[in-house]
Amino acid sequence: MKKSFVFAAGLISLAGLAFTLSSGQVTAQKKGKTRPMTTAQLMSGLVKPQLGVLQEQLADEKTPEGEDGWKAVTTSIALLNESGHIMMEDDRCPDKIWADACEVLRKATETALSKAEQKDAAGVRESIAGISASCKACHTEHKYKKK
Repeated sequence: MKKSFVFAAGLISLAGLAFTLSSGQVTAQKKGKTRPMTTAQLMSGLVKPQLGVLQEQLADEKTPEGEDGWKAVTTSIALLNESGHIMMEDDRCPDKIWADACEVLRKATETALSKAEQKDAAGVRESIAGISASCKACHTEHKYKKK
C-alpha cells in the first residue's frame, strides 16, 4: 500500500509539474537552436501523456491487463526514455543539472523498461522513483527558481 501511495503521489506530482510547465511559465530553455518544439510543448505533448498512461496502468498496485496493457506501459516508458535524449539535443541543455537529470531519466526508464518486458509491475513501480527524481531535480533548478 505504501509503495502504491508513493507511486501515485509521484505521478500526480509529475503530471502537475508537466501541466504547470505547459501553462506558459518560463523555462530554462524555451526551445532548441534549430527545432521549433518548445520545452513546454515537449512536456505537455510527450512527457505528461506518457506519465498519465503509467499512472492509469500501474497505480494502486494494479497490473496492466493483457498484452495491450503491457504494450501501453512499454511504449510509454520508451517514449519517456526518448524524451531524455530529446532534451539534450539541439543545444537545449543549459547546464550540468539538466544533463544529470536527463541521464537519471534515461537510466530509470531503461530499468523500468526491462522490468516491464518481464511483466514485473512492482519492479516498474519501483523504477518510477528515478523518473520522479529526475523531473524534480531539473524542475527545482530551472522551473521554480525565480531568475
